[in-house]
Amino acid sequence: MVRRLLAAALAAAALLLQGCAGTPAAPAATATQSASLDPTPRIAIVSAFQPELVLLRSRLAQPRVHQANGVEFATGTLQGKPVVLFLSGVSMVNAAMNTQLALDRFRVTHLVVSGIAGGVNPQLHVGDVTVAQRWGQYMEVLAAREVAPGRFQPPPFMKDATIPPYGIFHPRPVEVRSAAKPEVERRFWFDTDPAMLAVARQLQGVALERCDAERRCLTRTPRVVPGGNGVSGQAFVDNAAYREYTFRTFEANVLDMETAAIAHVAHANGVPFIAFRSLSDLAGGGEGENEMGTFFRIAADNSARVLLAFLAAWK
Repeated sequence: MVRRLLAAALAAAALLLQGCAGTPAAPAATATQSASLDPTPRIAIVSAFQPELVLLRSRLAQPRVHQANGVEFATGTLQGKPVVLFLSGVSMVNAAMNTQLALDRFRVTHLVVSGIAGGVNPQLHVGDVTVAQRWGQYMEVLAAREVAPGRFQPPPFMKDATIPPYGIFHPRPVEVRSAAKPEVERRFWFDTDPAMLAVARQLQGVALERCDAERRCLTRTPRVVPGGNGVSGQAFVDNAAYREYTFRTFEANVLDMETAAIAHVAHANGVPFIAFRSLSDLAGGGEGENEMGTFFRIAADNSARVLLAFLAAWK
């Protein structure tokens, strides 16, 4: 009897120990999970996908590569300025997530975007480099109820759906908090830093390329276009009607899939921001098929050239 009781007690103890061993402990915080990767104050330069960063990486002096969450960050100097270069990945979520990652891991003094975009303003042409004064998230929308055939109406408690709609979709401001203003505010536009934009306005004489290495050439010599509006959203736009709506409603020069998200993150963190976006296509406004596949290299390099001129002029 005693032997059976002892065996039962030992079995119970073994099960208890096994259960404790099988319960994973909370992971200990490690330096690699949250620590700074580099202590030097730097200008962060972000592009969405690899071709947009080729020229800048080729000019990077004293390069050093860092990794965080699968993202590669390259530190060094461009035009004598300490920088950190990285790819956000395409899309609003990737742009916001990896921009915040850069801010968390590096001492970022300013945020600069370089890359391609779709042209919305009919006065602009493929290859032109835009430097918008402000950016909005134009696909942050309410899908409205159809209250009569072809008529869509927001619910009465949605007081901020005041921007002209596109069909069922009513653009709205987004919520944002910041260290400077911790209470929730709703805003549509996120501004470019005025001092950075003032320097960019001095770059209209920068020489831009008309032809790529394969001798595919634009019909016009591109130019730098400072000021105006830019918008960003989740869709790659190749539709003439939506392009026209975007220009008419937001007076936008350009649209893309990342910049307004980066501007949002910059605003929330109190980091000065500017974006250089060169037109690779006309977002569905051209006479033939979408131009991006033909001219994205010219556009990407033109954007990088203006950014390099900006860094050289920045004090």
